[in-house]
Amino acid sequence: MQNPTVVIGKIRPGRNPRKYFDPVQMAELTESVRLDGVVQPILIRPIEDDENGHEYEVVAGERRYRAALAAHGEGYQVPVSVKVLTDAEAARLALIENVQRADMAPSEEAVEAAHIVGLLKGDRDEAARVIGWSRSTLDKRLALLNCSDSVLEALNTRVIQLGHAELLATLAKDKQDKLLPVIVSEKKSVVELKKTIEAAACSLESAIFDKSDCAACPHNSSLQTEMFGEAIATGNCTNRACYTEKTDRKLEGIAYGLKEEFPIVRIVRAGDNHTRIQLKVDGPTGVGEEQAKACHACQNFGAAVSGLPDSIGKVFSGQCFDTACNQQKVAARIKAERDAAKAPAGKQGAGKPAAATKGDKSSAAAEKPVTVISESEKVKQYRTELWRKALRKEVAQNAEQANAYLLAIAMHGLSRNIGGDVMGKFFEKLTEQKPSSTLQGCLTAVHGMDVGRRQQLTIGMTVAAIDGMEVSNLRELCRYHKLDLRHHWNLQKSQDFLEMLTKSEMKVLADELGIRKVLGDGFAKLFGKSKAEVVAGLLAVNGFDYNGKVPKVLGY
Repeated sequence: MQNPTVVIGKIRPGRNPRKYFDPVQMAELTESVRLDGVVQPILIRPIEDDENGHEYEVVAGERRYRAALAAHGEGYQVPVSVKVLTDAEAARLALIENVQRADMAPSEEAVEAAHIVGLLKGDRDEAARVIGWSRSTLDKRLALLNCSDSVLEALNTRVIQLGHAELLATLAKDKQDKLLPVIVSEKKSVVELKKTIEAAACSLESAIFDKSDCAACPHNSSLQTEMFGEAIATGNCTNRACYTEKTDRKLEGIAYGLKEEFPIVRIVRAGDNHTRIQLKVDGPTGVGEEQAKACHACQNFGAAVSGLPDSIGKVFSGQCFDTACNQQKVAARIKAERDAAKAPAGKQGAGKPAAATKGDKSSAAAEKPVTVISESEKVKQYRTELWRKALRKEVAQNAEQANAYLLAIAMHGLSRNIGGDVMGKFFEKLTEQKPSSTLQGCLTAVHGMDVGRRQQLTIGMTVAAIDGMEVSNLRELCRYHKLDLRHHWNLQKSQDFLEMLTKSEMKVLADELGIRKVLGDGFAKLFGKSKAEVVAGLLAVNGFDYNGKVPKVLGY
């Protein structure tokens, strides 16, 4: 069966892991395609909204694509295989196709592997499985991404070997660039380079951990009995395992100190290039003001602690760890702005509101914030207990309603949720008598109660059923009851709820309830303080009416 063909001018190059194309081999391939055409179809995928009008993108076969374009021009009908693929699927197939060819540089593999790790939200185990590598192979390739551009280029063009690059990747990039010309000019072997690097193993000057223990350590290369203060500043640690362990502990300590402020904190290392992106409001990679507020409450928003030699220990806040989602939000903002710009001025109000201009505080977008607070397990447990407590309180005030709910609960087969021990305790509290251990005794005791106490016992049974109810049924009961949480929750009495949130989530809460507006310029000042001070400040905002305001995350 003959493969379909597509005019090559409708196809654009894709994300090719291969950056180096041997000029001699490309010239030979181009001449072959000029004489015989493209024999093996290239793999392409459909695309939309391309600025240059392309309809397809190359997934695998860029060398053939380049050769055909050079040999026959944009009108050439090239044989293709068309597949509908996501970005992640396309990246995976492109990498596999190139890895299976022996002449692909490890640095090129590293770049694309990092892209796949990013699409999988940093899950290296899954990335290794998808690519078909072992985890150790993946980690070794990703470590190459700490190489400087000149070292990567040298590896791409086969000027240095993989072993050279792996050793240079352990150094700061400026040091790599100083060593590279020496390696090339003196033709140093991998073994010779290893000895050079081990001699100057780990710089104590750039160490981020407490170096007091290094003063008398035999592994300190500059250890001297006198003038030690000067020596330690320029010395090196020759015990890499100890140096690495202390560095890792320090990085973990930095990350731990940020956990109260951000939903997620990660230590990033070589190869994590595509696992995070700086969240921006405006510009080419901006998500827009309202979406940025929502992102602050997302479980994938947080801070990165650098584990890279050039920026070891540095904290990068405002990071999005779901790069694919971020790209979608950026694309949505750009599309919305384009659509708004194309719409006639008189019709912008008829459909969706136009994008808000800078300083426009009355925009429709500002009236409908899309912010949310993360539904962590702690928040879910808090919310469920709030529903139970509010329902218990209202049901206890209406015996007739309690009776109706109890009958419905029994009809639905949920009466098993009412524990006999719970009812026994309630009976004992009501009558000051121990409940009987036999059915005959219980019948006699209930029959002897007056109507008022029987109603109270019915209420007690309903309350017990509510306490034992699964969350899905509890939510259904709340909806039927039309439970109004505004009568049961107040922020000023809910310090425990605030303490469950990160500072970023508290900003979302302040936006949602209207506290930011009341604080005005004092908002930024408040959130510049510690978490404990922010909590205290939010509980005592002058001029803010706390009544009747419940965050959406507590709703049913």
